[in-house]
Amino acid sequence: MYLKLKRILDVVLSFIGLVILSPLFIVLIIAIKLDSKGPILFKQKRVGINKSYFNIYKFRTMRVDTPKDTPTHLLKNPEKYITKTGKFLRRTSLDELPQILNIFAGHMSIIGPRPALWNQEDLIVERDKYGANDVPPGLTGWAQIKGRDELPIEEKAELDGFYVKKMSLWMDTKCFFGTILSVLKSDGVLEGGTGSKQGNQIEDKKVEKETIQK
Repeated sequence: MYLKLKRILDVVLSFIGLVILSPLFIVLIIAIKLDSKGPILFKQKRVGINKSYFNIYKFRTMRVDTPKDTPTHLLKNPEKYITKTGKFLRRTSLDELPQILNIFAGHMSIIGPRPALWNQEDLIVERDKYGANDVPPGLTGWAQIKGRDELPIEEKAELDGFYVKKMSLWMDTKCFFGTILSVLKSDGVLEGGTGSKQGNQIEDKKVEKETIQK
């Protein structure tokens, strides 16, 4: 029953968000275009509910000459490929804002486990243990306010499972306001890194390679 209420809230709140944040969208679009050549958005294949696939949207934060199909953490000098505006967008998580469109379309929810990359098989398998692949992925979630980039895959999946077990309006409210606090403090953000707790972790945002939307 809560999933139905959750979907209604997602539609209403994402629509309101698009309207209210439209001036910010315009400012960020102008900043991205003035900073570097290339498209405003990029899309990337992600894992949705029941392990279906969808294209997630974000603001472009890297130059168009970045080596293709190479995760950021495998680049020799990832910082040189991230634009000036991109650094700000990543640090403040404003690059995630276009996902409001994904939420409105039903690919995602406002709160839920962050959608795994299509090839993050280790994370997908771990989430299966907790039923975390059986709910809509979210713009933010319990794991994001409990460590974000620093979390090893096993711990991230366990936290996602805890969210699924406790999923409710109260839990979503805690995640929402906890995310605002984490973003303001830049908690758990390791630009171009793979997490201090597990060196070989592929994190769902900061170590990804952007597939530029043409």
